[in-house]
Parts: sequence; C-alpha cells; structure tokens
Amino acid sequence: MRKRDEEMGLNMTPMIDVVFQLIIFFVVTIAQQQKELEMELRLAMAPDGKAVEKKDPRTINVDVDDEGRIYIARQRLSLPALRAILRQSVNRHGQTLPVVIRGDLSARHEYIRRVIDTCSEAGLWRIKFAAIKEKA
Repeated sequence: MRKRDEEMGLNMTPMIDVVFQLIIFFVVTIAQQQKELEMELRLAMAPDGKAVEKKDPRTINVDVDDEGRIYIARQRLSLPALRAILRQSVNRHGQTLPVVIRGDLSARHEYIRRVIDTCSEAGLWRIKFAAIKEKA
C-alpha cells in the first residue's frame, strides 16, 4: 500500500526548474529591450536655473542628440514630420502648448535652432530648454 502512495505523487522539481528558467529569460530580455530604448542624452548643467515645479501634461518633449537627430517619445523624426506633429498639436490644443527641448551637451547650436524654428513655424512660442540642476 505504501509503494502505491509514493507512485501517485508528482515530482515538481522539473517544473520548478522550467519556471525559474522562464523567469530568468524574461528578466534578461526586458533588461536588453530597456537598454535599446534608452537614449543617451547628456544634458547641460544649469545650477542657477529654475526647477520645474508644475508640469503641463500637454507638454511636448523634443530630444536632439549630438548628431542632430530629433526624437519625440524615443521615436526618430525628420524635420517635416516634426513640423506636421507640431501643427496638428497646435490645431488640437492651441498655440499655448508648451515645448521642452532636451538638447545633448555636444549638440551643435544649429541642430537646436532647427527645432526652435520648426516650433515657430508651427505657431508655438512657449519653448523651454531642459538642463540638470545639480549632479546626482
């Protein structure tokens, strides 16, 4: 009778091993995807600048990397595409829509100027620049 009870039990060890391997796989996969999505922007220091206290939820964040590439929400855009997005936003929310330009420390002024001009062409005038207040 005792031998029969032992045979009916399930060996959970292989199943637990598979579950742990799946967990490790997904953790590693997610970590790699996040690294790909992170954009390396080094912002300038502005220790005397005013800290943002209240952020408008309609704010459009435009990133400009050191090679002049333009991104919104980590999506790379051309200048005409940026212009179209900004014009649609103006039509939807009006000209008081705030724009924050996050330019890389090594980005040339002309790259940032192109984004400013594109905002002006779309009718946006509330433009701010992101910087780091203090070192982490």
